[in-house]
Amino acid sequence: MGAATLRAACSGAAATAGRRVGSGHSSRPVLPEELSLDIDIISDVVCPWCFIGKRRLEQALALWRERHPEDEPQVRWHPFELNPQMPAAGMDRAQYLADKFGGPQRAREIYARVEAAGREVDIPFDFSRMQVQPNTLNAHRLIAWAGATGDQGAMVDALFDGYFLEARNLASTEVLVEVAGAAGFDREVAGDLLASDELMDHVRKEEDTAHRIGVQGVPFFIFNQRVALSGAQPAEVLVDAMEQSLMALTEE
Repeated sequence: MGAATLRAACSGAAATAGRRVGSGHSSRPVLPEELSLDIDIISDVVCPWCFIGKRRLEQALALWRERHPEDEPQVRWHPFELNPQMPAAGMDRAQYLADKFGGPQRAREIYARVEAAGREVDIPFDFSRMQVQPNTLNAHRLIAWAGATGDQGAMVDALFDGYFLEARNLASTEVLVEVAGAAGFDREVAGDLLASDELMDHVRKEEDTAHRIGVQGVPFFIFNQRVALSGAQPAEVLVDAMEQSLMALTEE
């Protein structure tokens, strides 16, 4: 899905912004045979709430499949760099935390809430192991490549695991190639991709589109180009948004 389609998805969601996602249960229309649930997610691989959001989305999709066994949702991932000015080689994590939060103590206080949320979805965050805050442009290039050639979700999972669970340096080309291989992709092809400028413009255009349509934080979910949600929402809220996006489509 290119920048133009991402723009269309967000525009469609904005057009139905009046349909607010509520905390109650929406009605469940039968999914017409010609329709399917499409989900677009804008995220960054160094965003812990994006990792949590992915796990919550998986919970929501399990509920969706119980309600709509005839449908297999299509999920697409799009780039958003939280630190677009980060040097290509990344920077020392301790210095990054000092610059962003004023020091490790304040960072520990903030990350305590993230760790608690992570435990709820079986993510054992350990931020103390991280040594490098990486530039994520090349990681997003791998995700875009995975979307065109294989299982994009597997690549996203491998990158989240590599950074948050294994404290790997995602600014390293060697590490990224290993992560791609662990996700089931050809390491040699991944290395050739990273050694070139391939998909660089694609990632930049999608990021520009996300900024132009007003995305300011991630994760950001768009359902059927009709309903948008920002943040790592609980599974029940995500399912409600899915149902509302379906209602929007069937009412057109």
